[in-house]
Formats: sequence, structure tokens, C-alpha cells
Amino acid sequence: MNREVRVRFAPSPTGALHIGGVRTALYNYLFARKMGGKFLLRIEDTDQTRFVPGAEEYIKEALDWLGIAPDESPWNPGACGPYRQSERKPMYMQYALDLVEKGHAYYAFDTSEELDAMRERLTAARVVSPQYNSITRTQMKNSLTLPEDEVKARLASGEPYVIRIKIPRKEEVRLNDMIRGWVMVHSNTLDDKVLMKSDGMPTYHLANIVDDYLMGITHVIRGEEWLPSAPLHVLLYKYFGWEDTMPQFAHLPLLLKPDGNGKLSKRDADKHGFPVFPMDWTDPNSGDKAIGFREAGYLPDAFLNFLAFLGWNPGDHREIFNLDELIEAFSIERIGKSGTKFDINKAKWYNEQYLRNKSDEELASYLIADVEKEGLSVAADKAAQIAAIMKERATFPADLWREGRFMLVAPTHFDETVASKKWNQEAVTVLTTYKNKLEVSQEVLTVESAKALLEAAATDNEIKFGKVMQAVRLAVTGVGAGPDLMAVFAIIGKDELIKRIAFALDTLQVQS
Repeated sequence: MNREVRVRFAPSPTGALHIGGVRTALYNYLFARKMGGKFLLRIEDTDQTRFVPGAEEYIKEALDWLGIAPDESPWNPGACGPYRQSERKPMYMQYALDLVEKGHAYYAFDTSEELDAMRERLTAARVVSPQYNSITRTQMKNSLTLPEDEVKARLASGEPYVIRIKIPRKEEVRLNDMIRGWVMVHSNTLDDKVLMKSDGMPTYHLANIVDDYLMGITHVIRGEEWLPSAPLHVLLYKYFGWEDTMPQFAHLPLLLKPDGNGKLSKRDADKHGFPVFPMDWTDPNSGDKAIGFREAGYLPDAFLNFLAFLGWNPGDHREIFNLDELIEAFSIERIGKSGTKFDINKAKWYNEQYLRNKSDEELASYLIADVEKEGLSVAADKAAQIAAIMKERATFPADLWREGRFMLVAPTHFDETVASKKWNQEAVTVLTTYKNKLEVSQEVLTVESAKALLEAAATDNEIKFGKVMQAVRLAVTGVGAGPDLMAVFAIIGKDELIKRIAFALDTLQVQS
């Protein structure tokens, strides 16, 4: 191909952006960057009845958060605008009329009642899929069955009409899909889709073909759900005389439920407690709220890495790719044909890997923000120390504070299960000795000195060090498990450690 590669992501502003749509945007972005081309965003809002306020802005913010902002869009227009189909409305009718003039489309004046009656007749005749097609159109009210003068009179009077494509009978439509290979469909299985609606707005089928042509789109990378429409789109390119510049198509595999049975939906997400939207979304009509990956604590680069592997693989054993590496490795040929199961545990795994690869200073910023939300404060160096020992135990940034809170806030109660099993006279004896040693020690408490003093306290009382370790942790943190305990002691400091041990000795009772 000698032309500049130009791809587009064309969502409808009908609500939150589903993860499947985000993946489509990502694959378009990766392909454009790999080929040195352009990535466009076009808002396909031809169906104004389904328009949802805030949906456009949501799409923009989601792509910005992920770092895959388009080269051209309603907010960053290029030479092929406008980038909202509703703003391009005046141009579509001329293309529909051109098809009528060429004999590839026709006016249809059927009322909704007449269409319902047609479907009922076909259903009664045991037709499996009632359609307005090359056979049934001969029995309907359209410019193919009405006299020419009557058609002109109806148009002149302002009678409502739609423009339908005239699908040929007994013709094979062929499409060479970049993922699926040759797709062949017989025209007898296709219906005469509406191209222009009675409100003067185009349907998706007409608008997206015209816009892709005018915007110089070279590759259409979209979801598998559009594969049944592809033969119609091929015919439109043919009828317009645009076959030489028709884009190459690539229909992406479905994202499946975790069990593999059916397409992933919001209902599945609600049932299993995971997100399917990139960001939080509140439906402006119902008020229903759905959590997004961003607010759930997923890092954008980890989320992108996870998303890229939902249908694509690099052909080797590598799993961790930053965005530049994804661009370098990406190819449409390595996208699979079959659907991909959605595995939220894999998404969490990716988040853990990216979280652990961040510097302690970067992680400290997350911790500081969460601490400040609760009206507390922590020095940057101390926050970095906490992050360093907590990050191997964290899946999300919020876990640093949620699981490491005890290092800044002393426990006021203790895990009763651990206390009932581990809080005994040996623990009390060792901790009392340990507290006394700490009080007289002149050393700055370090991991090494904290451990040496504790081992000495156990040895002095002829008690094995390991027998009391869980009780020691309980006394200082309130729980029976956590990160390296001596590192915790070094972070909270000697004075705080003494206070906590004293509180535990005064509060916890040895079980008789």
C-alpha cells in the first residue's frame, strides 16, 4: 500500500465505553503507530435517540488516561472534519441520492404498520428470518413498485420515506478479512438495509462508509459483531465506485465471559465483582453506578498490557510490554480468530508486576495521597520505606495504605483468633524483657538491632525465638501476618515500638 495508513475508532456516545471498545481503540492505535500512520476518533452519533450526555467526554478521558489519544478527533481536528457524524449530516443525502440515481438504492414509503404486517405474513408462512429483501420488496410500497409519477408526487408532498439499498439477487459477495481470511456471503441472505432514515439522518451503514472514504481510512479494525454487516459495506464501496480505495477489514474476536460461554457483559461484571469499563460511570438516566478499572486501582500501563493480550500474542513467551514495545511487536496477523476468555486474575497479576516495578518514591506518592485523605500526614522518606516493604504484597496502589496502615496508626484492638492461640505467658515474658531492653538502648533502631535485641530477650528467658514471633507481631501490628517484622520495627521507630508493646501488655490477657 502506497497510501498513508489511517485507521479510526468510531464509538457511539450511548454510555460508558466497554472494555471491548477500549481494546478496539488500542489495536487501532498500535497498528497506526507501527505503520507510521494516523489514528482517528470519530463519534458515530447518527442515532440521536440513543445519545447519552457525558458519553463523549467519557470516551475522550478514557483514551487520555490510557495514553492512546487520537491524532485527529472532535477535540483535535484535522483536515477531514467534522468528526461527529451529526455535524456531517448535510453531506450524506447526496451520496444516498447518488445510489438511487445509479439504481443501487430506492425510496421506500412503507409505514411501520405495513412493515409489521409484512413480517407477520412471513412469520405465518414459516419464514425463519423475515426480511425486507429482493423478494419481499416487490410486494411493498417503494419506488421499485410504484409508478414514477406517484413516487415524485409522494416526495413532493413531503411524505415520510427511507432510502434502502437494493441488494442484488444471486450474487456472491467476497471479503478478504486480515484476521479470518476469505469470507463469502450469498446476497440472498442479505436484506435491503435502510441507508437514510425518515428523519434525514443516515444509518451507520451509509455514514461509516462515506466517512471512511472521505477521511482516507485504509484499514477498518473493529469488533466481530460487525462481520455480518461487512458484505453490505463491500457492496456499498462497489456501488459508489470506490473499490480501488476500499479499506482492508480486520474483525476482532469477541471478549468472552470468564467461563467462555457468551460475550462479556456488564451483568457478568456485576455478578463476579470486576469492572468492564475503563473508568467509573454513572448512568445519567437511571443513576446506576459502575466502577471502572481506573478507580479500582489499575495502572493504565498495566491495563493496556493486559488488554493487548486479550486476543493477540507476540509469538513468544514474553508477557510484559510497555506501550512502545507493544507498538514494535504488534501485528494484525497475530490476532486470533476465536473469542478470548476474560480473566480478572490475569489483570490483577499485570497490575502487581507494574506496581512492583515502580520506584519506592513513585509508590510513596500514592501512599501519601491516601494518608492525607484521612487527615493524617507522613514524611516522604518514611512513605517510601513503607512502600518498599509493602509493594510485594500489594495488587493495587490503595493496598499500600490499606495493608500498611498499622505502620502509621497504632492498633487499638487485636486479632482474637491469633491472641487466643499465641498470646501466652512466654510471649508476655519475652515482650516485657524486649521492652526493657529497648528503653535502655542508646542505638538507633535498625532492622539488625531490632532483631538482635528481640533474640536476646528470648535467649535471656530460655525461650525459642520462633515460638513467640507471631505474638510479637500481634502486639505491634494487631494482626498475625504481614511484611518483614523487623523492617516494620525500624520504620515505626523505638519510641513508638515501646508504646505499642506496653499497650499490648496492658490490654491483652493470657488465656487460662
